[in-house]
Amino acid sequence: MKLSFRGWLTLITLVLLAIVIVAAWPQIVKAWGLLGQVDLWILALLIPVQFASYYATGGMIFSYLRAKGNLEDMSRWSMTRLALELNFVNHILPSGGAAGFSYLAWILKKHHVSIARSTMAQIIRFVLTFLSFIMLLIVAMIILAFRHEINWTISGIGALLAVVAIGGTLGGIWLIKDNARLRRFSAWLTKTVNKFVRWITRGKKRKLVDGEVILEFFDGLHDDYLAIRRERKILIRPFIWAAIANILDVALLWISFWALGYPLDAALLFIAFGIASIAGAISITPGGTGVYEAVMVTFLAAAGVPAEVAIAGTLLARVTLLAGTIAFGYVFYQLTIVKYGKPPANS
Repeated sequence: MKLSFRGWLTLITLVLLAIVIVAAWPQIVKAWGLLGQVDLWILALLIPVQFASYYATGGMIFSYLRAKGNLEDMSRWSMTRLALELNFVNHILPSGGAAGFSYLAWILKKHHVSIARSTMAQIIRFVLTFLSFIMLLIVAMIILAFRHEINWTISGIGALLAVVAIGGTLGGIWLIKDNARLRRFSAWLTKTVNKFVRWITRGKKRKLVDGEVILEFFDGLHDDYLAIRRERKILIRPFIWAAIANILDVALLWISFWALGYPLDAALLFIAFGIASIAGAISITPGGTGVYEAVMVTFLAAAGVPAEVAIAGTLLARVTLLAGTIAFGYVFYQLTIVKYGKPPANS
């Protein structure tokens, strides 16, 4: 049986993770022992905080689309549920977040939201999440500096996160603001994707994306960008929701370590959360599983947290939160499938 390109990448990732596990096995054994001292009452706080996190994530998308005149028929609860489904889809499909984009566009199309606008809503979500995170990251680094708890590892990684987030945002704006440039990118993207698909399938599939559809999609993005420039106040509420979502996501990690009896510095967790989230986002594994944990543990250990504590706290948070996401997300996802049918394969 021949493996696809993604199959080889997944295999290589799993091999590297296996090497990491073998190398860190003594610390993993100690971490397993720490899990026996978890305070379940404190751990139970993850449930309401995780729900609040999804509510804030839904609020980012909901407030933007409501301001554009869409989703008048959708309640806050429905948007929160959709945010949970979105996270579920991203965790079960190894697509670097692309599955979530397609799924949300498919759902919102049922509520008369164009694909371009739903995609813009998600782009805004990611951009504002990054920007609000950088704002909070700077605050966290200042706090650590005042406490004399910052070292070259923390400051270097914090600066790198800021550069990546700001650079990615400026690059996206540079591309979208010029329609001619965006059209050239559209043509290049269509040609490149179809050429790659032909190579992967050995010529069996000649075309994956339609140039006209992609062009229409990017034109819609450009129009929404111009509208946002004219109405910048439209981003205030989504930005506030983004900041709240970031704080709640880090709070989930903090609660997990607290349940172990090791409440870590929230400022340190902000930096660890940021670098692990970026690594997980670009990972080919579903939801960044394996990669997120390895990066989080490595950073915390480099910052002075005992390796067994870093491993136990990270795994406790991830396993508990993933279990909730998959369990409830699956139920809501199936209810959506019953209501609308299965999403098309190319949605």
